[in-house]
Amino acid sequence: MTKLNDLLKNTGQWLKGTGANSDIVMSSRIRLARNLKKFPFTDWADKKNQRAVLEKIKKAIDKSSCFKKSLFLKLDELSNIDIQFLLERQLISRELAAKKGPRAVCISDKEVFSIMINEEDHLRLQIIQPGFDFSESWRLIDRIDDELSSNLGFAYSSKLGFLTACPTNTGTGMRASAMLHLPTLVINKRIEKILETITKLSFAARGLYGEGTEAAGNFFQISNQITLGRSETDIINDIKRIIKQVIDHERDSRIRLLKNNLLEVEDKICRAYGILKNARIISSGEAISLLSTLKLGVDLELVKSINRSLVNELFVLVQPAHLQKIEGRALTPEERDMKRAQLIRKRLK
Repeated sequence: MTKLNDLLKNTGQWLKGTGANSDIVMSSRIRLARNLKKFPFTDWADKKNQRAVLEKIKKAIDKSSCFKKSLFLKLDELSNIDIQFLLERQLISRELAAKKGPRAVCISDKEVFSIMINEEDHLRLQIIQPGFDFSESWRLIDRIDDELSSNLGFAYSSKLGFLTACPTNTGTGMRASAMLHLPTLVINKRIEKILETITKLSFAARGLYGEGTEAAGNFFQISNQITLGRSETDIINDIKRIIKQVIDHERDSRIRLLKNNLLEVEDKICRAYGILKNARIISSGEAISLLSTLKLGVDLELVKSINRSLVNELFVLVQPAHLQKIEGRALTPEERDMKRAQLIRKRLK
C-alpha cells in the first residue's frame, strides 16, 4: 500500500520538465468543482453530512480504474507538517489545508490526478501535467469526471450547469491554469503591464501557491475566472490563447536579453550557480530566487551540466515541510536553512 512518505522517493510528473514549451511553462492544470445531490455545501454541512460525503466519494474512487494505485489520506489524521508537505506538492489547496473536520485527498500514481474532498465544494478533481498541455488533460479529466458522476450523481441545473458553493465556479465548474516562469519579463519590467492586460481580459494571475500568494521565483499562475455561460472547450481555447501570447512575450524578451546583455546575463547566472553549489546556509526565499536564475540559465542552454527536471524538483524539495519530511523530524528555521543548503549542494554536485 502506498504511503505518504513514498512520495519522497519521486517528485510529481509535472516537475519533469517535459512537454511543449516546458522551458517557460512548468505545468498545466485543470480543476473541476463538483457537489453531490441532496447534501448541503461543505461550509453549510455539519460533521455528520461531511463524513457521509467523504465516505460516498471514497467508495466511488475505489471503483475508479484511474485510481487503482492511489493514496487516500484523511487530513484530520495528518500532522501539520504532512499537510504543509501536500500543499508544497500542489496536491491540495491552501483552503483545504486550513479547514477543520472530515476532509481528505486522494492522489493517483505519479501525482497526475488528485481529488480534494470537502474543500469549498464536496469534490475538487485535479489533473496536472508538465509543459503546455490542455487538450489532452481535458480529455483525461473529462473521462474521470464522467466515471465518478455515474457513481455519485452531481448537483446540476439544466439552466446554470454544475452547482457550486462559490457562484464564480457555477457552470462548468472548471478552472484551467498554467504555471509560467517569466524571469526576463520581470527583469525588463514588462510583467506589470502584461498582468494588467490579463486581468482586464478576465483572467487571474497569482503566485506559486495560488490565490493570495506572491510570485516567488518569477513564477506566475494564470487561470480563467469565468465559468458560467462558457463551455469547457471555450475555456480551454481562451486559456490556450492567452498563455501562448505570454509565452511569446517571454520568449521575445529572452532573445533581446541575450542579444543586448549577454555578459550581464551570464554573470548573474554564474553567480547564482556558484552560491547554490557552495552555500552552507540559505533561506527558502534566497534559494527560490537563485534557482529561478539558474533555471533561466538551463533553459537558455547557458548551463549545460544540469537538466531542467533537477532544477524544477529543487523548487519543491527546498520547501520547509519537504526538508522536515526528508529528515524525519521537525527542524528549527536555522536547521532548515542549513539542511536546505546541504540538499542543494548534494543535488547539484
